Amino acid sequence: MARSRSRSKRGSKPAKSRRSAKKAEEAVEEVEVVEESKGLGIDDGVVLGTTLLLVAAFFITDYLLGVDYAKGLFFAGKFGG
Repeated sequence: MARSRSRSKRGSKPAKSRRSAKKAEEAVEEVEVVEESKGLGIDDGVVLGTTLLLVAAFFITDYLLGVDYAKGLFFAGKFGG
């Protein structure tokens, strides 16, 4: 069997005294946990607003193509020219 090696004292942590443990206990403060609201935040609002603007821009462009050039996906039969 292999011999076990003794640990060096250089890498071990020093034992805490009662004073340092008592100071550490006194320094701990209580923290109040606050729950986040379940409503939409600013990030969700930006995503929804951008999506609505992109969809509206697509339909307006398609409408203008249909009215002016008789082309497009939804408004091809609305040529007014």
